[in-house]
Amino acid sequence: MRDYQICTKTIMDTSDPRIEFNELGESEYYLNYINQIVPNWHTDQRGHDELKLMAERIKKQGKGKDFDCIIGLSGGLDSSYVAYIAKELMGLRPLLLHVDAGWNTEQAVSNIEKIVNGLKLDLYTEVIDWEKMKNVQLAFLKSQIPDQDLPQDAAFFSSLYKFANQYHIKSIITGANYSTECCREPEEWGGYPGIDTTLFHDILSKFGNKGIGTFPLVDIFKYKIWDRYINGMQVVKPLNLVPYIKKEAEALLNQKYGWEPYQHKHHESRFTRFYEDYWMPRKFGFEKRRAHFSSLILTGQMTREEALERISKPEMDEKFLNQEFEYVANKLGLSLEELQDIFHGPNRTFSEYKNKIDMIKIGARLMKILGIEKRLFR
Repeated sequence: MRDYQICTKTIMDTSDPRIEFNELGESEYYLNYINQIVPNWHTDQRGHDELKLMAERIKKQGKGKDFDCIIGLSGGLDSSYVAYIAKELMGLRPLLLHVDAGWNTEQAVSNIEKIVNGLKLDLYTEVIDWEKMKNVQLAFLKSQIPDQDLPQDAAFFSSLYKFANQYHIKSIITGANYSTECCREPEEWGGYPGIDTTLFHDILSKFGNKGIGTFPLVDIFKYKIWDRYINGMQVVKPLNLVPYIKKEAEALLNQKYGWEPYQHKHHESRFTRFYEDYWMPRKFGFEKRRAHFSSLILTGQMTREEALERISKPEMDEKFLNQEFEYVANKLGLSLEELQDIFHGPNRTFSEYKNKIDMIKIGARLMKILGIEKRLFR
């Protein structure tokens, strides 16, 4: 086992088993940010000009249609702020799509309502059949892999592409950004890069009670290749073209619409909050907050000292986390003992199941070569 080491510029450490450091103790995350992201990230006049051209292109594609773009709205900061940018700065006519997978916090529901009403936009809510959702989530929990947010991600993004195709919308606007996400979580921490239907079907065949049924599932190669190059869809990221400071965006949305900030990233989903704050660090020893805080350190929104202080203790207190453990068990139809048995079961990785990660990585490397992806992919 390698000796413990932590990056001298971020708080990424050897809990990422493949992390590399230079002689100064700087990690590859820091070096990738300096060498790949910073030179290609423009939020000045160049970004403004590109945003204008992007808006004109989207409007032209959407002429004569009810909507010229689609935005998946979770109620979180990134999706809420990009909805504001799309409507108020770009002058677009987005369809807002919320996918209800059964785990919304009350705050998320309230924030979605405030954004929709404040921006005077149309919202469509796709409610995932709970029995199907529960079946997939239970199967993934029993698989014992770290990638426990894949079922929700699959429901969200598959539904988004389904609606884009249904309404013949060519532009999908996403809140993905460098400002708060430039430090990508390694795949060992549950950062599986995309929706792999081969992995889903194998896990469901081993641990699911039913087939996939009507659960929305669009394979990564369908939306990365077919939808993009055959159907002509494009995924655009306006937040990379405007100054995007987390606290300032939160304040703006609060002032304009009454939107309320969350304690931490991804806390709009009760399951994701539980998974990232309890399940991952205690079962696998992985803290996704390391990547979240490191992104804010790199972009000057948090000091390294602040991040080290905050990461030294759990995000939520023990009483709350134990209550959430009980809530998740009940919601999934498990007893406390059954969920505890899964929790204490042997940890596994996605590599122990059928998958097409090698093909996905070839695609990721090609995207790096073409300059489409700047973040660190191994």
